[in-house]
Amino acid sequence: MSTAAPAATPRDEQGRHAAWLELFFDLVFVAFAAQLSHTLHGDPGWREFGVFLGLYFPPWWMWINLMVSANLFDLDSARRRLLMLFAMLCLATMAAAVPEADEDGTRSAAYALGYAGTRLVLLGLWWPATRYPPPARVPRWRPLTYCLVSGVLWAASVAVPGEWRYVVWAALIAAELVLLLTARGRGMPRRLHTGLLVERVGLFVIIVFGESVLSLVTSTDHVWTGAAGVVAVLGFTLLAALWWSYFDFGSVAAELVLGSAEPERAYVLSRDVAAFLHFFVTAAILCLAAGLATAVEEAGHAHLHHGAVWALAGGLALYHAAHAAIALRFGRPVGAVAVWALPGIGVPLVLIAVSDHLAPWLVVALLAAEAVLHLLYARAVARRRATPGGTALG
Repeated sequence: MSTAAPAATPRDEQGRHAAWLELFFDLVFVAFAAQLSHTLHGDPGWREFGVFLGLYFPPWWMWINLMVSANLFDLDSARRRLLMLFAMLCLATMAAAVPEADEDGTRSAAYALGYAGTRLVLLGLWWPATRYPPPARVPRWRPLTYCLVSGVLWAASVAVPGEWRYVVWAALIAAELVLLLTARGRGMPRRLHTGLLVERVGLFVIIVFGESVLSLVTSTDHVWTGAAGVVAVLGFTLLAALWWSYFDFGSVAAELVLGSAEPERAYVLSRDVAAFLHFFVTAAILCLAAGLATAVEEAGHAHLHHGAVWALAGGLALYHAAHAAIALRFGRPVGAVAVWALPGIGVPLVLIAVSDHLAPWLVVALLAAEAVLHLLYARAVARRRATPGGTALG
C-alpha cells in the first residue's frame, strides 16, 4: 500500500457523494435506532431516559469517527472495506446488546467489546496516515492514544464489576472528547469535504426519521382502531413537517456555512454541529419515535402516560433546542433564532404540564400543528429574504 500523502487540496465538491460501502455500513444503525427507541416505549422514567442517552452516545460517536475517516480516506480498497465491514459487525453486536447493556451481565460485556473492536478499526484506518510526508502526516501518538489505548481500556472494562463499569465507560468517552477538542484540526491529512459531511449526517437523520415512521406503522398492529389511525396520521404529519424543515433549511444552511468557512473554522464548526449538536437532534427524533408509538397504542386512553409525553413532547422540545444551538453556532442573531426557537421549545413544555387533561390524539395534534407552523414560518422568511434554504433555521 502506498504511503504517499493524498492531495492537500479539497476534493471536488460537486463530484463526491456517499459510497455504496458507506450506505451499507449505515444499515446497522437502522437496527440500533429500533433497539434504542424501543427502550423508551410505554412509560419511561428518568432512569430509562438516562440509559437511552448513555447507550446511544458511544455508537453515535463511533459513527461520527468512521464517517470522518471515510471523508478523508479512500475506502475503496479491500483492506479498508474489510475494516469497515468488521466495524459494522462490532456495532451490530452493540445493537444486539442494547436491551440489557445497562446490567452487569454478558450483554454489557458484549457492548463494551463491540466498541473496543471499533476503536481498533479506527486504528487500522488512520495508521497509514502516520507515514504520509509532511504536512499531511498524522502524529503517531494520536491514533495510538485515541484508538489503541482507548480500545484496550474498553475491552478491559469487562473485568470491572457492577456499576463501576459504566463509570469507566463515561471516563473513556470523556478522554476521547478531550483529545478531539484539543486537536482543533491539527494532524488532519487533508481538509474535510464539507458537502459530503452534510450529506452523510443528513442520511443518518433519514435513518432515525425512518425509525419514527416504522414505529407508527408497527404500533397499529396492537390497536387497529379509528382512534389509533387518527393518532398515526397526526404523527406522520408531525414527522413530515420536521423532515421538510430540516432538509429545506437546516441541511442547506449547514452546507453553505461550512463550505464557505476557512479550513480551521470549517473543522471546528463541523465538529460542534455534526458531532455534538446532531447527537441531540437524532436523539430527539428517536424519543419522538418512541412517544408516537406509545401514543398510537394508547389512543383510546383518557391521556398518555407521563413518560410517554416526555418522550414525545420533550423530544420535540429537544429537537428545536438543538437546532437553535446550531443556528447560534453558525452566527445567526439571537433575536432571529428566538422567534422560532422559543415557541418550538415552549409549546411542547406547556403540553407536558397539562397533558393529564389532554387526550392522546390532542397532544399529537398540537405538536403537529406547532411543527407545521414552524415550517410555514421558515418558508415565509426564506421567500421574504429571497435566499432559499437556511435563512430561517441556520
